Amino acid sequence: MASLLDLLEERPDDDTTMAVYSGDREVTRSALRAASRALAVTLTDAGVKPGSPVAVMLPNGPEVVAAMFGAWYAGCVYVPINPRVTPDELTSLLAATRPAVLIAQTPRSDVGVPVVQAGELSWSAPDGPVAEAPSHEPDIALVQWTSGTTGQPKPVLLRHSGFLKLLEPVLKKLLGAGSDTIAARKSPMPNLIPTSMALSAGIYNVLFAFRVGAAAILMERFDPIVFSDLVDRFQLRSTVLPPAAMTMLVDTPEVTTLVPLKYVRSISAPLSPLQARRFRDKFGVTVLNCYGQTEIGGEIIGWNAADAREHGEAKLGSIGRPHDGVTVRILGSDGDEVLPDTAGDLYVRTPATAAGSADGAELGDRLGADGWFRTGDVARLDPEGFLWIEGRISDMINRGGLKVFPGDVEEVLRLDPAVADVAVVGAPDDRLGEVPWAFVVPADPTANLATALDPAALTAAARERLAPYKVPTRFIAVAELPRNEAGKVLHRELLALAPPE
Repeated sequence: MASLLDLLEERPDDDTTMAVYSGDREVTRSALRAASRALAVTLTDAGVKPGSPVAVMLPNGPEVVAAMFGAWYAGCVYVPINPRVTPDELTSLLAATRPAVLIAQTPRSDVGVPVVQAGELSWSAPDGPVAEAPSHEPDIALVQWTSGTTGQPKPVLLRHSGFLKLLEPVLKKLLGAGSDTIAARKSPMPNLIPTSMALSAGIYNVLFAFRVGAAAILMERFDPIVFSDLVDRFQLRSTVLPPAAMTMLVDTPEVTTLVPLKYVRSISAPLSPLQARRFRDKFGVTVLNCYGQTEIGGEIIGWNAADAREHGEAKLGSIGRPHDGVTVRILGSDGDEVLPDTAGDLYVRTPATAAGSADGAELGDRLGADGWFRTGDVARLDPEGFLWIEGRISDMINRGGLKVFPGDVEEVLRLDPAVADVAVVGAPDDRLGEVPWAFVVPADPTANLATALDPAALTAAARERLAPYKVPTRFIAVAELPRNEAGKVLHRELLALAPPE
């Protein structure tokens, strides 16, 4: 059975082919493979059985990549955990996934799971008997957490076969080549990973790099100046970035150029057309949008350079066109497919979907027996086949029966020079059920939050571009928006930031 181990095994086993760059460290494929196999021996000798979850809580670096492949060499399921989680969050994550061991940098006596301590590409034996763990089928590769922007994150089981099936159409669209041609390429450009390896975007892009025979450049955390230095050092022509990172680069005066960068693929969170335009205008870099979900296991819709050249300005804001093997349909409230350019409930059918949840929950009514998966997004498909996301169904504000999508309102408010960032959510209302509130980060970072905003001016500006029912009834100044590691705003936390009216 094919597995993601093939991505590490299929390249030459020598001492010169680089696998990972991290800070001042350079690790070859040979060294990474040896460290991964050594971890597999450690796990097996300790009594960890194939199919067991293995939790890994390591910062971005060669060790986290070796731990991922090491878990797979042992036939186990990789469970990534961000090393910056709080003790309470760690307890909750471990309870949901029930790993046999936890791999960490330092000993932990507070987790109730034996710890394998990671050194510099080396591993200690567990500091106690392995924990009783569930057994998953051999095709299960990893547990990945949903973003948790509107509710608690859920642990989703993803398959080796699913990842492999979804990688190929993306490669074909971006590189314009078949698998044989890709495999024969010499010394491909390294793939820069600006996100945590605890996130699906980080894992996916490391696997993407290995699939094309490229090294992965791991940033421990995103820093605009470090990013620009890496682009220059490795002469990168393309990379991936979350929208929040693009905004940071635009807003950092010290970063004036990203030459020779030509393309950036936006990942992990919705990209505002305004932010895409600001990034393009400052750096002259084309932004390629894309779309995927944790439950799907990877990217299924996106742009390529040819589409960007032909349609880029006219279609700015679209997430692109479906990759090969992916079909989409948009249903209205009556369950029938809608006409082009009509918004509705987005369903997709892909070569792969998740196998369920690690905590025992299923995907419920989101995955039908016919293979159609309900994404939870409201979208429209234009006549040229480009898809546009209008918003999340769960984020939609029902104001007395009128639908308000936060993204529409946020895009208008971002045009105001007094606004650096904004998020709109529905607040309970006795008469209308819900009304939109806007949480605004003022453009002046030194301003007093109590007096930083002029609600009347913001209301007037919004009324010029929005229907009256979409205009927020309240504007709240905040120092920053609560976001997860992927840069997505945590809507569930926003209302708690509002002072009493």
